[in-house]
Amino acid sequence: MMDYPVTPDGRYFVVRGRLWRCSNPFLSKEQRDEFVRQLMVARRAVRSAMQAQDAQRLKEARDAVDRAKNALGERDSVWWSDGAPDYNRRSVRKTPYASWYEGLRKVN
Repeated sequence: MMDYPVTPDGRYFVVRGRLWRCSNPFLSKEQRDEFVRQLMVARRAVRSAMQAQDAQRLKEARDAVDRAKNALGERDSVWWSDGAPDYNRRSVRKTPYASWYEGLRKVN
């Protein structure tokens, strides 16, 4: 597994200059494990539906992926409660994390 830098507040990790929301750290281990299991099942269903070229199954599988990611806190409503905006899927350089990220790049 690759390690990606995580923002100081623990809300995002960065891949190729883009922020991705981390899973909700307040989920219990059991909850997280179950949602990750559901996500993996859904991702396998997406692959299978794509191979079968089945548009209906593909839609259902992608909906299942979305539900699992929402349950994990990676999509939809944010899991933090301080009113901070969501920068999920945005370029890190266009967010308040830009200087933090640039500092990382200078160290590496």
